[in-house]
Amino acid sequence: MHNDAMRLPARLLALTVALTLALAGCSGGEEKPDDEGTGSPTETAEAEPYLPVPDGVELTEQGSTLAVGETATVAYEPRQDQVGAMEIKVTSLEKATFDLFVGWDIDKKVRSTSPYFVRAKVTNVGDTDLGGRPVPLYLVDAENRLIESSLFKGSFKPCDDASFPKKFENGDSLKACMVYLAPGKGDLAAVEFRPTQEFNPIVWEGDVERAASTGGTKKSGGKKKSGGKKKNGGSKNG
Repeated sequence: MHNDAMRLPARLLALTVALTLALAGCSGGEEKPDDEGTGSPTETAEAEPYLPVPDGVELTEQGSTLAVGETATVAYEPRQDQVGAMEIKVTSLEKATFDLFVGWDIDKKVRSTSPYFVRAKVTNVGDTDLGGRPVPLYLVDAENRLIESSLFKGSFKPCDDASFPKKFENGDSLKACMVYLAPGKGDLAAVEFRPTQEFNPIVWEGDVERAASTGGTKKSGGKKKSGGKKKNGGSKNG
């Protein structure tokens, strides 16, 4: 009957929408800025933050690559007239299974993906209340596609808090966990802060652990990414 879709469980609808977001979040290629003929940047240009932030907030350079466990200070514009500034520490990358999605109706299309959990500590160091907004991190898969986190209608105990609480002001911190669905059983390659297409992303790389049913993690023996050294201009562009 034509009303069948209206009777789908809300939890199934939530995951179906999440998968659509994941697929829509894939990024096409982009040309890097042409630096030829511009000469070396001056010390003044290097010191200038890419967005205005409060005094004492020193932004991590665009293009930096960090190891899991390291902290970046970043800024973005959640709205045209607002600037948010945060400290983000990605604390773990976890490969999950749909066995952890107890009580959720997972359709065939969603099961064709690979679920991953990304945990991070986020602290608001700016003047803008970021309450209710999603944590601005993307997963990058082995095909160099950007994937948005999946938002659930209701609490998902194994991995919750992908959005900031209703109020998230200066000094507030959140231990966040984001769920990502990688299309085509894709592999997790990295996590990026990339608020705009033009932004040279800040990247976190590291071992991918196996998510445990207790909410902890177990080592999976996944590939180890580059060490914790920061480098400029070495990030992936989706």
